[in-house]
Amino acid sequence: MKDWWQATFPQGRQTLKIIDANGYPVSIAYGEKGTGQPLFLIHGIGSWSYNWRYSVEPLSKYFRVICFDAKGYGFSEKPLRKERHDHQLIELSRIIGGLCNEPAIIVAESLGALVSLGLALAYPQLIEKLIVVNVPIFPERLPHWGMWLLSQLPTEIVKAIDSTRFPYFFAPVMRELMRLERRSVLYDPSILTDEDVYWLTYPFVEFPGTIAKVAEDLQIAAAEIEHLQAKKPSLITKIQNYLHKIKCPTLILWGKQDSWFPCSDGEKLRSRIPNAQLKILPNCGHDASAGANQAVNAAVLEFLRGSREWESGSWESEKN
Repeated sequence: MKDWWQATFPQGRQTLKIIDANGYPVSIAYGEKGTGQPLFLIHGIGSWSYNWRYSVEPLSKYFRVICFDAKGYGFSEKPLRKERHDHQLIELSRIIGGLCNEPAIIVAESLGALVSLGLALAYPQLIEKLIVVNVPIFPERLPHWGMWLLSQLPTEIVKAIDSTRFPYFFAPVMRELMRLERRSVLYDPSILTDEDVYWLTYPFVEFPGTIAKVAEDLQIAAAEIEHLQAKKPSLITKIQNYLHKIKCPTLILWGKQDSWFPCSDGEKLRSRIPNAQLKILPNCGHDASAGANQAVNAAVLEFLRGSREWESGSWESEKN
């Protein structure tokens, strides 16, 4: 099957070295397309850059679009060191800083959107505009039984399963499990193709350590939600408490049929962020970047009309 990175980005898959939250060098896989102001597409938990497959080309007409796989995901390195609860926030800041020297536009989905809200608070100088999609900012529980199961398994058991290459030898089973999970978050499950299932499953099948790193992040998420519900200090609580300090223009997109997090959370989030807009996407489940990609891309471009690229006239030439 044709390499997705090579087919999508002019230079294919590239590598960025950063120092992770534990102080160790790690390799981050990324691709970029287009010129102009940097626009980062940030995936959610258990996913990778492929989730943004329908947005790279349309948005790259106006921006320097950058997709990357977070540490432990996709084609990025998967060190099996114990992670800090805020490692994704720290590493996101270093990835953005390593790839551009100006404030960026952030378009982020699900857990990536939650991390991006934290970034807007901790490193506001890195963001010019922020678009968050179906963000788990007011979670009550992990939204999927498979997530809960992985979060409960002892780390050593998950690592052992990973190291034996169980996912590789049972790739057809892994793909069917992925097919079921992806169909559950799409408003129209029929749009999911065999090629989609192949690529979404690829890192879990081919790269040992992927399942272990996702499981660890799910354990961190479960602990965060437990602390939130018990009114104990947590990163989510801290982000919630300081949402009013986010200064960059913010667009909140929410799937009307999101079965993981209700769109009422979007209205609640909008009320807490100054200068924020909310757009509810009809016929859209939790996987908005794939399931409602045209609506997402249109909303992003409409929101970014005030960008430097719009003001310079490149948008007008496209309209004409």
